[in-house]
Amino acid sequence: MTLQFRTIDEASLGPKWQDCFAAHWPAYRGWFLSQGESARPTYRQVARALNHHMGELVPSWERMSDLAGGGDFAARFLGQLNPPPFFAACSQAILPGNEATGQPPIMVRNYDYSPLLCDGLVMKTHWLDHRVIAMTDCMSGVLDGMNDQGLAVSLTFGGRRAVGDGFSITMIQRYVLETCTTVAEACAALERLPIQVAYNVGLLDRSGAHAIVFMAPDRPARVTDLRVCTNHQDGDRWQKYTQMIESDLRFDYLTEQLAAAAWHQDDFVRLFLQPPLYRTTFGMGYGTVFTSVYCPASGRVRYLWPDGEWSLGFDDFPEQRRDVVFIDQEASNDDAPVWPLKERRQPPSHPRGIFKR
Repeated sequence: MTLQFRTIDEASLGPKWQDCFAAHWPAYRGWFLSQGESARPTYRQVARALNHHMGELVPSWERMSDLAGGGDFAARFLGQLNPPPFFAACSQAILPGNEATGQPPIMVRNYDYSPLLCDGLVMKTHWLDHRVIAMTDCMSGVLDGMNDQGLAVSLTFGGRRAVGDGFSITMIQRYVLETCTTVAEACAALERLPIQVAYNVGLLDRSGAHAIVFMAPDRPARVTDLRVCTNHQDGDRWQKYTQMIESDLRFDYLTEQLAAAAWHQDDFVRLFLQPPLYRTTFGMGYGTVFTSVYCPASGRVRYLWPDGEWSLGFDDFPEQRRDVVFIDQEASNDDAPVWPLKERRQPPSHPRGIFKR
């Protein structure tokens, strides 16, 4: 599999965003309507929910909807209220600063997913009060990112099958980056926003404050001072899934590594480019598509692959492209859990149309 990553510098929503949306929309439309139109919220329901919970984002949502052609389906899709549920694997850790070496704290994460279902777009934007650098999802959401106030955010799936009424995690993370400046502010937002599926959110800000927040649709968000998370939360789990993706193994490994030594940042980051954190199960939907490193103190983010990296900043953000080849080194596993559909969907002619898991 090959995925082309791109960096795009466009402060206000405009023709660059519009061109990317046009390229991705046919496949996203198929996914969005894969369970039937009636399964998705109406335009009025999306508008009401956004105005109630994320009012600051409404002008951007309306602008995106206009750029997308003003259609009903596109506007509903971009609002990301109760989309077809999907999940990713992922590992993340927050490395403390080291006063002796002058190293500030960083947040490192692996995004484990199918390359066929990733936008591959790193965008620098300025939609509201803050400039944001983020890896996009569904054109309006954020897989991980940082704003110019030094707040970084990233996600891992929470490993639970509960589904409720709420926004996708990527839309929630967009809201956090657009409206919050500190971990404390972000936690307050996450505690009040309704989420559709269980996710864990890692947070780090310029002061060194950090948190991992366990979010779920069926219980209140829980703020923790953990520095590591993979794909489980307290309480009930989706056992088949968490065992298959070795969530506990990766959690224990990262926890032990953090406690083992005063790491140099580069050495710690390299752990994410090798097993058990780096995964090659791309065909099953949870291979490592990229590694990201956020340093709020310097305002820089790195995106890494085994054969190279990008280093980006708010005043140093060249537009570029990179083709990354992913080789699945694992045998196909017909017993892999497929959720929430009861049967595995066959890939259509366009790979972006595969059910987004």
